[in-house]
Amino acid sequence: MIRLVVLLTLLAGPACAACRQALVLGLDISGSVDDTEYRQQLDGLAGALAAPAVRAALLAMPGASVDVAVFEWSGPLNQRILLPWQPLDDDIVILRAAATLADTRRGPGDPSTALGAAMRFGSALLQQRPGCWRHVLDISGDGPANTGPRPQDMRDGLMPARMTINALVVASPQSPAAPRITTDVSDLPGYFRANVIRGDEAFVETAHGFADYRTAMERKLLRELQVVAIGQWP
Repeated sequence: MIRLVVLLTLLAGPACAACRQALVLGLDISGSVDDTEYRQQLDGLAGALAAPAVRAALLAMPGASVDVAVFEWSGPLNQRILLPWQPLDDDIVILRAAATLADTRRGPGDPSTALGAAMRFGSALLQQRPGCWRHVLDISGDGPANTGPRPQDMRDGLMPARMTINALVVASPQSPAAPRITTDVSDLPGYFRANVIRGDEAFVETAHGFADYRTAMERKLLRELQVVAIGQWP
């Protein structure tokens, strides 16, 4: 569904920049994510941001930017900011942000999956952008929480009322050829719908394995960034 954003105030002048959306992206790097999958996730996000359609969506409202921050998460105390807050307001800035993510290398981390703690961390980041018209937290994950605060408690009790939470689920079908533990593709999206996402337009996007991450991320970003400006008060 296309999102309608009504401009209720006249900006002070043509040089006065506004923020139409604050978007925080949290990437799962828990123990279930191996080094190859880590690289597919980071390169996938970088490639999605650099895609022409996504860049066009980011730049759809000149003078009203999308401000983006990216972090990775695993255990209750393991969150690392990969891309500090910045307005993605021209092609050079967008491509530079994508290059920063593509150049990021994995550091030490906790193997556990503290999804609730990641949501709390993302919420705190969004509160650093109070002037943005819309606040969206986007959590990627390939499994349910197994430590830290429960994600449903974070969603229901500690989140600012106007914040939307979306999810990108990386789900893999069970395969006899894969001895590692995987998550049934039909179950994990339902877990995120029941325990993580919130907001009238919240949704779960699904990547069928990390090799599909870039394509799924591009779909998700295009959906999140849909906007139509329908008016401005004189």
